Amino acid sequence: MQRPPSPRSPPPAVLLLLLLPLPLGAGEPLPTERRLLNSCIQARRKCQADPTCKAAYHHLDSCTSSISTPLPSEEPSVPADCLEAAQQLRNSSLKGCTCHRRMKNQATCLGIYWTIHRARSLDWDLCLKFAMLCTLNDKCDRLRKAYGEACSGPRCQRQVCLGQLLTFFEKAAESHAQGMLLCPCAPTDRGCGERRRNTIAPRCALPSAAPSCLELQRLCLSDPLCRSRLVDFQTHCHPMDILGTCATEQSRCLRAYLGLIGTVMTPNFVSNVNASVALSCTCQGSGNLQEECEQLEGFFSRNPCLTEAIAAKMHFHSQLFSQDRADSTFSVVEHQNKNPALRSLAWVPSLFSCTLTLILLLSFW
Repeated sequence: MQRPPSPRSPPPAVLLLLLLPLPLGAGEPLPTERRLLNSCIQARRKCQADPTCKAAYHHLDSCTSSISTPLPSEEPSVPADCLEAAQQLRNSSLKGCTCHRRMKNQATCLGIYWTIHRARSLDWDLCLKFAMLCTLNDKCDRLRKAYGEACSGPRCQRQVCLGQLLTFFEKAAESHAQGMLLCPCAPTDRGCGERRRNTIAPRCALPSAAPSCLELQRLCLSDPLCRSRLVDFQTHCHPMDILGTCATEQSRCLRAYLGLIGTVMTPNFVSNVNASVALSCTCQGSGNLQEECEQLEGFFSRNPCLTEAIAAKMHFHSQLFSQDRADSTFSVVEHQNKNPALRSLAWVPSLFSCTLTLILLLSFW
């Protein structure tokens, strides 16, 4: 009697298919895993494993209980060590951590989340952010405190104040000095605009009653330093034609502009709602020199080279921190957690792959 043929062994190609792992969700983690990958609880565990991160988190936790959003007319008082702790945690595992509905220990997770979230009030606007960066820099902080003390109080001496302002804008790093003075503010954020105007302490640094612009020029030309700074400004911020073509690049114009701060020709922002600048002077009563006076005053208030240079630097400062603002956004609930149907879609390719693999195997046998 003939023995029935034994079943054929699957070819090597089929064996190889059997050894390959079947794809699940195109390599994506399981939905449960995905929800826990960036949990604030897990992020805090990682943070506690790093001594620097652990110390910064615990310090910020003690700080945030006293942090409140200030009124637009108020300058928030936040200790420098709290600012530094918040800055350190932006580069930690806690950045961007999330919490989820019905998760285990949800209250603990949300407590961690809000500890980090409240720290964002330290970045109420970019003017405060640049002030914070100056505070965290020893040299900038020392120079800023020096002119702050000289320019404060009801009996401040204007010449001493101007001298300290001049020293600050000469010796502080350009990035700090320009960041503090040329920080961008939204037109509706008058509190930010007011802080920007107050950067140079105008109540002390600028004359209480607006003098003649020509008198300011006369005083400036009699002082060798102020005279050279004014010539520098007129050279590098000079419009070449009616189209506003500038004599030199914008960076030189801005340096020349900042070089005048601390002299008798100190300019400043004219309002809290825009970035227009001007001298603190008037052309009233200039008589036959009215045109000359208005030309001098307009070199600050109606100068396209200066206006464009300031606008470009403010845009640069805004872009500089735009990614940081995006990275420091803390989401409580992920998009997929709000839409369970989206999570199930990841299994459709897996089901199709499994079915196709089984059909191929059966066709070989």
